[in-house]
Amino acid sequence: MKHVIEKMERFLELGGTKKDITLLAISGIALIVSIFDLVRLPFDAAWISIVLCGIPIVLEAVIGLVTAFDIKADVLVSLALIASVCIGEDFAAGEVAFIMQLGALLEDLTVAKARAGIEKLVRLTPQTARVLRGNAEEIVSAMAVEVGDVVRVLPGETVPVDGVILSGQTSVNQAVMTGESMPVDKTAGDEVSSGTLNQFGAFTMRAAKVGEDSSIQRMIRLVQSADAGKAKIVGLADRWATWIVAIALSAAALTWIFSGQIIRAVTILVVFCPCALVLATPTAIMAAIGNATKHGFLVREGDALERLAKVSGITFDKTGTLTYGTPRVTEIRSLSSYTDKEIYGFAAAAEGSSEHPLGKAIVRSYREQEEKEPLLAERFRMIPGQGVSAVIENKTVLAGNVKMLAENGIELTDKTEKETERHLQRGCTVIYIAIDRILAGYIVLSDTVRPESAAMLARLQALKVRPVLLTGDHENAAAAIAEKLCVEEVHANCLPEDKLKWIARYQENGEAVCMIGDGINDAPALKKADVGIAMGGVGSDIAVDAADIVLVDDEVKELPHLLALSKRMMTTIKCNLTFSMGLNFLAIILAITGILNPVVGALVHNAGSVLVIINSALLLKWRKRK
Repeated sequence: MKHVIEKMERFLELGGTKKDITLLAISGIALIVSIFDLVRLPFDAAWISIVLCGIPIVLEAVIGLVTAFDIKADVLVSLALIASVCIGEDFAAGEVAFIMQLGALLEDLTVAKARAGIEKLVRLTPQTARVLRGNAEEIVSAMAVEVGDVVRVLPGETVPVDGVILSGQTSVNQAVMTGESMPVDKTAGDEVSSGTLNQFGAFTMRAAKVGEDSSIQRMIRLVQSADAGKAKIVGLADRWATWIVAIALSAAALTWIFSGQIIRAVTILVVFCPCALVLATPTAIMAAIGNATKHGFLVREGDALERLAKVSGITFDKTGTLTYGTPRVTEIRSLSSYTDKEIYGFAAAAEGSSEHPLGKAIVRSYREQEEKEPLLAERFRMIPGQGVSAVIENKTVLAGNVKMLAENGIELTDKTEKETERHLQRGCTVIYIAIDRILAGYIVLSDTVRPESAAMLARLQALKVRPVLLTGDHENAAAAIAEKLCVEEVHANCLPEDKLKWIARYQENGEAVCMIGDGINDAPALKKADVGIAMGGVGSDIAVDAADIVLVDDEVKELPHLLALSKRMMTTIKCNLTFSMGLNFLAIILAITGILNPVVGALVHNAGSVLVIINSALLLKWRKRK
């Protein structure tokens, strides 16, 4: 007996899905024993299925009715079970209960598979942190770290909170937050995000965002809000289910009265359970959310995909969305005997110790393009509002703006001024390089277009969705980007309220609009649009919180897939609803005429539920063919 009790305790500790599978296996065996009379028992073996699978359904129906007068599919199923038992159709009752639970299990497995990609993020949550208090190191819960605490992170550990590195050098895998496949080198002064993996090199950091404010917790909150139950169309299916329960009860009662055969009435109750109708929408939505997750999207609202399917225009912010949002060197021009490479090398060396974003952009671009470190500079000096000066290989190098040139008595020729003016009109920044007080050349920096942006916009247009550029940049810069990307409709110099007005204008004309942005200034427009999509990797917290969908890894090339997926999801839902309603009405006609009995009716009805779930599950791996 003790051995049996231990087995039962271990069974109760199993996960829900394992227990469901075990119960279904026992019930299935019992039904086989019942129908073929394989074992002599003092009772019909079908009762095992009725008890294991049927009682939970009846209890749930009773609880729903008593606590909230909630008339759902369980009510009709319970009536069918009880009626089947009352007329001696034990096998039919056991089969109905078994197949209903089988359908529920398939739904759970579909939903679990759909959410599996998202739930991996939850498991990445750091559990502990090494906090330095004085000379001692204390291991505490990651949620107990406070802003300003100094935290040590060892190789192989997950960064527990957001913060800034104080000392040490390392390489961090940021794939969970940005989607980058390559690790990123980090040193003192660099920011690190919670949930990212420290690959090698210990470092200390000062906590900046902790607890619920940390990056990983923010992402998890987005995940947890991905609730298919919020979709409007789900509510519609629930209302239909209530009416169908009433219709089924009326049809069963009338059939019994006019035919005098209670078995026909019971069959009607069995076949008219609206399970397939109720399953039609949430399974499709959850499967679509699972598909979107695999392509880098976190869907915050269940009905966001439903709304996205109706979109006819997508408004884009420029910086950080269609472009990288960080300045890069796009041109080097020598105006002297020095080569372009030499000018580039002198500029990178001079800016090597600069804290200015443009100076850092030059150094970063030099390292990426030349694949080497800049020369070492001596006597570096930062001149606020002008630029920098340094001595490199015994040459005095100046890197700065026109004001720096004027302060040092260096004049621009008319030809050079016209050349640089063209760059300035396109929204670029020009850094002049002087060597030993002689203008040697200049470097052009600009925000570069993402290489995938043009192809992405072309695919959107193929889906009959019109792209619109809404940007705060001046007209020349906006026009230059729009020309590269073949975007016809551009609105420049937009303040946040201007973006709101443009979106409102489109909506007043009956258009459903999607807004895609990344900055704080995009948050109002993201909230106003029918669907807001925020760039999760480079986007601000406020923009992400205002959006319905978050593109975690900033891979804008996946946007057409998301749009096509939303349309496919709606097609699947409509097919599911049409099929389930058609099957229900066909089955009830066959039941009224006596063609279907309770056993066959249960098979037909539940086969419909299974087919609906399988059809929805196809969305998990769906991708539009090119």
